[in-house]
Amino acid sequence: MVLPFVWMIFTAVRPAAELAQPNPPFFPRAWDFNNFVRAFEAAPFGIYARNSFIIGAVHVVTVLTLGSAAGYALAKLRFRARNWIFAWFLATMMIPFYATVIPSFLLVRFMPLFGGNDIFGQGGQGWINTWWALLIPGAVGAFSIFLLRQFYVTTPTELIEAARLDGLSEPRIWLQIITPLIKPGLLTVALLAFESGWNNFLWPLLVTSSEDLRVIQVGLSVFRQESNTQWDLLMAGTALSAVPMIVLFLFFQRYFVNGFVNSGIK
Repeated sequence: MVLPFVWMIFTAVRPAAELAQPNPPFFPRAWDFNNFVRAFEAAPFGIYARNSFIIGAVHVVTVLTLGSAAGYALAKLRFRARNWIFAWFLATMMIPFYATVIPSFLLVRFMPLFGGNDIFGQGGQGWINTWWALLIPGAVGAFSIFLLRQFYVTTPTELIEAARLDGLSEPRIWLQIITPLIKPGLLTVALLAFESGWNNFLWPLLVTSSEDLRVIQVGLSVFRQESNTQWDLLMAGTALSAVPMIVLFLFFQRYFVNGFVNSGIK
């Protein structure tokens, strides 16, 4: 598991002349840290990183808000279709993203009354090449709802009943009484949501063409040409793009691990 990361770092600091050899050694003979500077200057990676951060941050907010509300409703509210809705969420988790990417693209492309489209979704480009296409489809996911629902199931129902007797509304019970009890779950879901937004490649590649909307993972393709690949700069850029997620994981590692352990044991 560690070997690809080691190879990435060694390639990122190799001189271009050494990479041009037929069989370059595993350990670099010389270390060229200027590759990181050249990689950052080869394209507007500041804009790419900003866009990736915005997508990750917005998805954290939307996933925690919508996912926790849905998870609470499925865990603690009693209504007739609850089990059917939860089963539907579980069923959608079994469908890979690549099987739904074309229908999702068509929904974005023919979104009515956006991007010059009429009420029937014709005549324009819809959400293509807009922030709507980058933010809305990933606003919440079935896995986040499932994971948060498992945390809500472990919370005491007696607290909810006591709060209802005190006259609290259901939104206040969800927000002020129950949700603070599942902080490990919220941190776990937030980290996964940010990672998904930061590392997303295929969807931004399909729905954007403007340089101002490109994300950092798509920006790395500038080092891959039809005739050759600048492996030193590509690996340097990849290493830089991996740093934020590594730092976040190291900082929230304890909460992340506890979140999965608690959701599985309880």
